[in-house]
Amino acid sequence: MRRFLRWLIHTVLRLVSDVEAIGYENLPEKGGFVIAVNHLGFLDVPMAFYAMDSWNLFIPVADKWAENPIYRWWGKYLNLIFIDRFNPDLKAMREMIRRMDEGQTLVIAPEGTRARDEKMAQGKPGVAYLAAKMGWKIVPVAISGTEDRILLDNLRHFRRTHIKLLAGKPFTLPSFPKENREEVLQQYTDEIMCRIAVMLPEKNRGYYADHPRLKELLSESGTSL
Repeated sequence: MRRFLRWLIHTVLRLVSDVEAIGYENLPEKGGFVIAVNHLGFLDVPMAFYAMDSWNLFIPVADKWAENPIYRWWGKYLNLIFIDRFNPDLKAMREMIRRMDEGQTLVIAPEGTRARDEKMAQGKPGVAYLAAKMGWKIVPVAISGTEDRILLDNLRHFRRTHIKLLAGKPFTLPSFPKENREEVLQQYTDEIMCRIAVMLPEKNRGYYADHPRLKELLSESGTSL
């Protein structure tokens, strides 16, 4: 079944899109790391399997999709983990840690949902907490061109959509201090999100467009706002 799904994903995405992937050299050779990515459209999930051409990865998605038998069936073969986005989900966290210990790669959008306004929303702290606690490497990945509006318009006009994937350099977050943990957790979350935002077009940066850390990263890279 997975062989068929791989063929299906590659065939469909090649028909509807032209994918430009940059930064493969920044991906660690072995699994057990995190890919943190922004979430613009419904193509983002299959795009992860297309870009990496690997099934040694898993993706957390909102548990509301588990109520749909079709999505639940897809989730079984696409290594999806259904997670409660609004409450601490210890079962899902333990499952993610187990899979990471096995050397799988976690692909996650810290925003928790796709950007219907085509701009980054504020990131949720779950992945920052786990990455800092477990010492996981994080690879920030910026994806642009998968906006649902753009994709659907191109499909109506029989045009392929240009999609760009840009992977940044991996980094790790320091361990949590004993004090001001909530403040530090917010800083860690912002660090992840700003490292994604710096690689995005300005129009997609949304909540982080004027963030001081983003301005620092832009200055370090020699890129202006």
